[in-house]
Amino acid sequence: MENYLMLIVAVLTCGVGVLAGWFFSARASNSKLASAKEVAKKIVEEAGKEAETLKREKLLEVKDEWYAKKKDFDADIQSKRAKHQAQEKALEAREENIDRKVDLLNKKEREQAALRKALEDKSKTLESKQQELDKAVAEENLRLERASGLSRDEAKRILMENLLNDARAEAAHMLKEVRDKAKDEAKRDAQKLIVQAIQRTAADHSVETTVSVLNIQSDEMKGRIIGREGRNIRAFEAATGVDVIVDDTPEAVILSAFDPFRREVARVSLERLIADGRIHPARIEEVVEKVRGELEEEVIRTGENTLLEVGLHGAHKEILSLLGRMKYRSSYGQNMLQHSTEVAFLTGMMASELGLDASLAKRAALFHDIGKCVDKSVEGPHALVGADVAKKYGEHPTVVNAIGSHHDDIPMESPIAALVQAADSISGARPGARRESVEGYAKRLEKLETLAQSFQGVARTYAIQAGREIRVVVEQDKVDDVMADQLAHDIAAKIQQEMEYPGQIKVIVIREFRSVAFAK
Repeated sequence: MENYLMLIVAVLTCGVGVLAGWFFSARASNSKLASAKEVAKKIVEEAGKEAETLKREKLLEVKDEWYAKKKDFDADIQSKRAKHQAQEKALEAREENIDRKVDLLNKKEREQAALRKALEDKSKTLESKQQELDKAVAEENLRLERASGLSRDEAKRILMENLLNDARAEAAHMLKEVRDKAKDEAKRDAQKLIVQAIQRTAADHSVETTVSVLNIQSDEMKGRIIGREGRNIRAFEAATGVDVIVDDTPEAVILSAFDPFRREVARVSLERLIADGRIHPARIEEVVEKVRGELEEEVIRTGENTLLEVGLHGAHKEILSLLGRMKYRSSYGQNMLQHSTEVAFLTGMMASELGLDASLAKRAALFHDIGKCVDKSVEGPHALVGADVAKKYGEHPTVVNAIGSHHDDIPMESPIAALVQAADSISGARPGARRESVEGYAKRLEKLETLAQSFQGVARTYAIQAGREIRVVVEQDKVDDVMADQLAHDIAAKIQQEMEYPGQIKVIVIREFRSVAFAK
C-alpha cells in the first residue's frame, strides 16, 4: 500500500510539477510574445520610414536621370536642327548655282544657234562661190584643152609622169649625196684597215695538183718498182691508196691521188724504197706504215709551228693535227694552211686597229677552216663541223662562233666573227689566189653579163678582169647621169642577191653621148 501511495504521491508530484512548469512557461511565452510584438512593431515602423526615405531617394534619382536625358535629347535635337539648316542653306546655294548654269547654257545655246545660222549662211555662200569657181575652172580647162590639143586625162598623165620623173631624179640625187657622204667618211678607215693588212700579209700562193712526179736515177728502176708480174706496184698502191703511173716519161714516175696527204706518204715511201733498194711487198708495207706515222707526227709539229708563227699557243692536240693537215690540202688551188695563216694575220691587224682582242681574232681566223680536214664520215657544212670540234676541245665561245658563222651558217655574235669572214673573202678573192674550172668560170661571166643586161636602159654589158668587174653601157636618152649612179647600185645589189663569187665585183655604168654627121 505504501508503495501505491508513494507511487500516487510521485505521480501527483509530477503532475503538479508539470502544471507548475506549464504555467510558468506560458507566462514566459506570453511575455516574450508581447516583447516580440513590440519589436516587430518597431521594425515595421522603421521599415516604413526607410521605405519612405528610399522612395523619395529613388524619385529624386529618376527625376535627375530624366532631366539629364532630356538635356541630351534637347542638345541632339538642336544639333540636328543646325545640321538640317546648314543642308538647307547648301541646297539653296546649289539651286542658285544650277539656275545660273541653266541661264549660262541657255545663253550659249542661243549663241550657238546664231553661229550655226551664220555658218549655214557662209556655207551657202561658199557653195555658190564654189559652183562659180568650178564653172570657171571647167571653162578654163576647156579653153586650155582647145589651145593645147590635149584632153584632160592626157594632160593629167603627162603631168603625173613629169612629177614622177622629177621625184625619181630628186630621190636618186639625194641617195647619191648620202652614199657619197658615207663613202667619204668610211673610205680612209676602210683603206687603212684592209689595204695595209693585205700589203703586210701578202704571201706566195702555190697551185696544188692531183699528181706528184718522182724523179728516178734510171729507167731500170721502173721494172723493180713494178716487180714480177706487177706484184710490187699492186702492193704499193694497196698500201698507200695512190695510183702509180709508170709510162714512157724518162726517169720519172707519176703518183696520182686526190688526197695530198696520201700522195705525200706515197712519195716519201717510194723515195726510201728506191734509196734502200729492197723493193718487195713486205718491205713496202713496212716502209709505208713507218712513213705514215712519221708524217702524222710531222702534221702535229706543223700545227704547233703555225700556231707559234702567228703568235699563239695552247691548242689541243687534235686541233693541231687538223691544222697541220691543211698543209696537204687545197681549195680552188690555194693551199689551205697558207690561206688560214694569211687570214689570221689579216684578222689580227684589223682587230688591233679596231681595239678588239687581236689574239682571240687570230685564233678564230687560224682555225676557221679546220672543218675541211675532219674525217669525211662527219656530215655537215665544214664551218659547223669546225665549230663543233673547237667547242669539243675547249676553245673560247667567240672562236667557236666565228668558225661556225664565217659562211653565215649561224648568226654572228661578235665583231671578230665579221672580221674573220671579211679576211677570208680578202684572202680568197686576191687575184691569182684561187682558180676555178673553165666551164664554171665561163658560166659565171655569162650569168654576170645577163644579169646586168636585164635592167631597163642597158645597151651592152662586158665582164672583164676575170669577172671581178662588169662594165655597163647605157642608152643616153633613157638614163641620165643621176639615174646612172642609181643603176650601178641596183645592179650591184642584184648581183649580191643572186650570184656567188669570190671577193667583190666592181660595177661601172658608162653613159656617153655621140653626135654623128656625114660629109658628102
